[in-house]
Amino acid sequence: MNINFLEIAKASMILFAVIDIIGSLPIVVKLKANAGGKIESGKASLVAGGIMLLFLFVGEKILGFIGIDVGSFAIAGAFILFFMALEMVLGISLFKQDENMVKTASIVPLAFPMIAGAGSMTSILSLRAEYASINISIAIVINIAIVFLVLKMSGWFEKKLGTGGIAIIEKIFGIILLAIAVKLFTTGIKNIFY
Repeated sequence: MNINFLEIAKASMILFAVIDIIGSLPIVVKLKANAGGKIESGKASLVAGGIMLLFLFVGEKILGFIGIDVGSFAIAGAFILFFMALEMVLGISLFKQDENMVKTASIVPLAFPMIAGAGSMTSILSLRAEYASINISIAIVINIAIVFLVLKMSGWFEKKLGTGGIAIIEKIFGIILLAIAVKLFTTGIKNIFY
């Protein structure tokens, strides 16, 4: 095992920026309201962490097996993020809510694709080229712990920020999410054509 604290710190910061759980608070609050106030923080965190760790070790092989390159995967993720960002910025609802939302909100869309989405997965594949897998694994665990704490405290954040504060954060981070979607899209296009 080659544990390197500098690699862990760098990988943790990159994943923290991509996962952007603080910026996703407005979405979490909205999901919580749509799901009848029930978001299972532990379940969402464990599923997201499991998906990210699995993707770290076998993601590229799975994508290769089904004939999908990393660029195409990034573009697909960019579309999902783009529509989520449009909802945040424009205050519209594009995703259909159904009666199963209460049962699945902690897994879809919270654990996947919000936390363990195309952005975090393509970042994990990029990190693999530079850092040891053990260090990336530790960085993932650190980020999942942060995600768990933020999800657990989402009610507290909602009370402190209020409806107006949440609305402002939603618009700001909607624009940031839109920029991330565009970046993922352009990176995916470059990977496919160059």
